[in-house]
Amino acid sequence: MNRRLLFATLPLAAPMAILAGCNMAPKYVRPEAPVAPALPQGESYPVLAAGETRIDEIGWRDFFLDDRLRQVIALSLANNRDLRAAVANVEQAQALYRVQRAALFPAVAATATGSEARTNGLTVDTLSTGIGISSFTLDLFGRQRNLTQAQFQTFLATDEGRKATQITLVAEVATAWLTYAANADLLRVATETLQSREQSLALTQRREAMGIGTRLDIAQAQTALQTARSDVADYKTRLAQARNALELLTGAPVSEAMLADTLGNGGQTLVTLPVNLSSAVLLQRPDVLGAEHRLRAAYANIGAARAAWFPTISLTAALGVASGSLSGLFNSGDFRWNASGNASETVFDAGARSGNLASAKAARTAAVATYEKTIQTAFSEVANALARRGTIDDKLAAQLALTDNAGRALTLSQSRYRNGIDTYLATLDAQRTLYSARLSLVNTRLAAASNMVELYRSLGGGLNAEPARP
Repeated sequence: MNRRLLFATLPLAAPMAILAGCNMAPKYVRPEAPVAPALPQGESYPVLAAGETRIDEIGWRDFFLDDRLRQVIALSLANNRDLRAAVANVEQAQALYRVQRAALFPAVAATATGSEARTNGLTVDTLSTGIGISSFTLDLFGRQRNLTQAQFQTFLATDEGRKATQITLVAEVATAWLTYAANADLLRVATETLQSREQSLALTQRREAMGIGTRLDIAQAQTALQTARSDVADYKTRLAQARNALELLTGAPVSEAMLADTLGNGGQTLVTLPVNLSSAVLLQRPDVLGAEHRLRAAYANIGAARAAWFPTISLTAALGVASGSLSGLFNSGDFRWNASGNASETVFDAGARSGNLASAKAARTAAVATYEKTIQTAFSEVANALARRGTIDDKLAAQLALTDNAGRALTLSQSRYRNGIDTYLATLDAQRTLYSARLSLVNTRLAAASNMVELYRSLGGGLNAEPARP
């Protein structure tokens, strides 16, 4: 029985094995990257030097040094809905690939039938069982293989999309967490300024009561006080909104223990990253890899469209046993098999095949452009992050010096005002300068921390932990 089954399937296996090598898809050639061969260098950029570790091998748990931030990122990877959708899209693409791949193999169906007929007083029973292959199309010119390859590349592109979503999520959560900390600092500066201006107003009122101040001084002090009070209200709102934005990204409530109440002097991330001069590092970004997989899928679709111009050959085969009684159903003499095939070729289709091929080629052209634009976008993002990295330390040093000088100027101005040397207007101007300098210092520290996060993201870092599956 097994030997007969083997010989019965040989007419199907032999043509498939012989003709499986035909493929009408064009040979894939990776387009040259339409960017400079090296990342930008110059006065605005930091000196780049590759380290022993590639940046895409530095996981987010190693890059982010604050344990509270790590906890928030882990929370987002487990609960963010965009990431859950991206994971589900990968699973769907994988399932569609399995469906398409199944077309490469014949579908085998098992049947069992029985009948009873009565003629002229005689009862005739018929029993039969068998397995068969119904209309299996030989993949002579690679149509099914190219469709399968296209679906496989689509699956890989979808998975790269999931990785890109995860990298972006890690960066967005980190930036939102840092922004919350910065808003806490801004609120503290505004609150301290409000308290200082309340003291200034009280001093001015005492001076006016003593006859050595003016009502204009009081009016100016009250104006400065109300400005600070308005700013406190605004920063309270911004702090609440920053927390709301963070919790939207995490997809779950963030406890107070996970939040930072100050940026401090930094230290939330690594201070340096290994960045190679070659722009080829961009080719490892998930969005670039995803665009390349979609380009490969477009090549395969051209092969499938070309194969439609050639004949198709379909085979059917069946083998089984039949008997007039159940006891004799599996006697060797009751074995039967048959196989047949047919070939067909479309003579006229009103330009359908030409249109499909032209569409596939146009899709490839679009995929090439998308791939090139993705590389250009990646290059621009990295270049912009490096430009900020190369100057942010100077800006931060200048802002620190400005804040220190503004503080000394206010102290001197207040002393001169109390001694009757200057008017209150000079003190008021010094207060405003210091207030603005302190706010700018917080924003500069946020820019420095956010820049490291953006550089890390744009270079493709952040994939050392898989997201939790829903």
